[in-house]
Amino acid sequence: MKRYAPLLYLLLIWLVGATTAYAQSNETTTFWKGFEKVDFTFRDTPACYVKPRQALPGKPWVWRAHFPTWHTEMDSILLSRGFHVAYINTNDLFSHPRAMQLWDRYYDYLTQEKGFAPKVALEGVSRGGLYVYGWAKRNPAKVSCIYAEAPVCDPRSWPGGKGKGSGSPQDWTRWRELYGLTEEEAAQFTDIPLNDLAGLAAFKIPIVHVIGLNDKIVPPEENTFPLVQNYLRLGGPISVYPMTRGEQKLDGHHFPIERPEQFADFIYQHSVPVQKVLATTPYLVPNRGLTNAYQTFISTGKGTVAFLGGSITHNPGWRDKVSRYLQERFPGTQFTFIAAGIPSLGSTPHAHRFQRDVLAKGTPDLLFVESAVNDRTNGFSEQAQVRALEGILRQAYAANPKLNVVLMAFADPDKFGDYDQGKEPVEVAVHRRVAAYYGAPFINLSQEVYDRLKVAEFSWKYDFKDLHPSPFGQEIYFQTMKDLLKQEPPAGVAVQSITLPAPLDRFAYEKGNYRPVSEARDTKGFSLNPSWKPQGQVGTKPGGTRAGFVEVPVLVGEEAGASLTFDFNGRAVGIAVVSGPDAGTISYSIDGKKPQQLDLFTQWSQQLHLPWYLMLADELKPGKHTLKLTIADTKNPASAGNACRIVYFLVNE
Repeated sequence: MKRYAPLLYLLLIWLVGATTAYAQSNETTTFWKGFEKVDFTFRDTPACYVKPRQALPGKPWVWRAHFPTWHTEMDSILLSRGFHVAYINTNDLFSHPRAMQLWDRYYDYLTQEKGFAPKVALEGVSRGGLYVYGWAKRNPAKVSCIYAEAPVCDPRSWPGGKGKGSGSPQDWTRWRELYGLTEEEAAQFTDIPLNDLAGLAAFKIPIVHVIGLNDKIVPPEENTFPLVQNYLRLGGPISVYPMTRGEQKLDGHHFPIERPEQFADFIYQHSVPVQKVLATTPYLVPNRGLTNAYQTFISTGKGTVAFLGGSITHNPGWRDKVSRYLQERFPGTQFTFIAAGIPSLGSTPHAHRFQRDVLAKGTPDLLFVESAVNDRTNGFSEQAQVRALEGILRQAYAANPKLNVVLMAFADPDKFGDYDQGKEPVEVAVHRRVAAYYGAPFINLSQEVYDRLKVAEFSWKYDFKDLHPSPFGQEIYFQTMKDLLKQEPPAGVAVQSITLPAPLDRFAYEKGNYRPVSEARDTKGFSLNPSWKPQGQVGTKPGGTRAGFVEVPVLVGEEAGASLTFDFNGRAVGIAVVSGPDAGTISYSIDGKKPQQLDLFTQWSQQLHLPWYLMLADELKPGKHTLKLTIADTKNPASAGNACRIVYFLVNE
């Protein structure tokens, strides 16, 4: 294993996001193998790039991760064909997140300031494998292909020497100290090239490894072979070329490259012609940005980040990636992450559960909110969406006036028809409007996915796959979020409290909350089940429930004529029910006024006991009111019964 003297890096946490800040004034030009080489210092780190005599259109490029002067035949061929070759010296950081943060900024500099292609071919030699896979897994949309030569894919193999390889005790100690790991923790460490390859595989990033079969320093049995197996199982394209001709040196770790032009062809084939991709800028509306949250993370060393949404927030994917990015960007901050995603729920449920599902677990410094998909699916009106979204924001700002909120609109095919007609979907427009009014950043992922589909960057059927995104779709979402998260507030700006304006809608759910079903009175035919769960099978799944709506207290009525009374103090009242295959119809009145009927059965009720939120009145005068609810003797023809199962009363005080 090649060794360089250790370098100590003090990498800035506050990295300037504006492209003008990348300009370098310390460039020196020399010649390397007949090509112009530009050396400079980038963020206190030595960096360089080599220019071709005549650049290809779009400026395709290769990024060398380590040992830039080793086996350069392929680089020379690519330079002669019009490629640029770049390098930044993060040696001895072993692909630590500090190095990955710097790589992100170097990529931005080369693509934004120097016009390099948006997708780069990564070249990793030996321990350089740690870097190319570390960065590629964090940025699969920015990679055209990977060439890896005798790559380290598991630090426990090298430098750890925990298997067949000889290892390097000095480098193993340095690696563990860099990551802050004990021997026991290092054995369980998962942020290594062998793992988390689903994003790369989803983007079909082509990979080639060239190896020595008798490599005793980085044994292929512990590195290349398991990575190949993992990548193939995920559907990723990968090949291996054993180098068997010529003298094998350094215990088989060094070998001559047979036919380097063949591997230059591999990179050329997957990099040319340069494919233009849409920028994320049009889909990001920073408004006030993230100044307060970021300053809080740095000044206090603590940060609470909450994620409020439906199933796209609940499921693994972008939420985990955002959490990881924040932890890597602010390594000195102790984070608390509140996962408050519940499938099927939109903005009205979010507004009424915010106190319980978010604030009861911590006061956020940064809050992510999404509801556009379920608001469309569940049929909430534009007015209801405004009342709910600004109700969430006003509750959040009341709890922490220094909070930053990010509103996001995710993609679903139901909205594509609106875009086809040149219209912005109502749900997206509401998110944008509320975000602008309160100065919250807005990310329009709905429009972005539609636009990328229209220019054939990918397909919905085979790549994105569903409104619950595939690993590919999760990466699309995260990369745009990351571009917002990378943006920096102006230097010297202090944390400022937000003064709330008058609400957009005076009936906003800014004091929305749950009220326990035990507060019902005069119950006739209703009984309180302290830990309700369905009996039998619903659809194809036993039970068919959502977390938080099973094995909780539920007020159950299953016969026509069952009734209850609920007294409340506020301007709005509603119910959160579980609507299963036997959901009935209710009749209700408020303060003795004319009764109204409401069907509790939904198009999904035969598939699961769906959490279903219904506002019965939301423009009442402030003060005391009484709700009278009765199960009607009529029901939906598709329903198997008359059931009304109330999990919560909803009240906006």
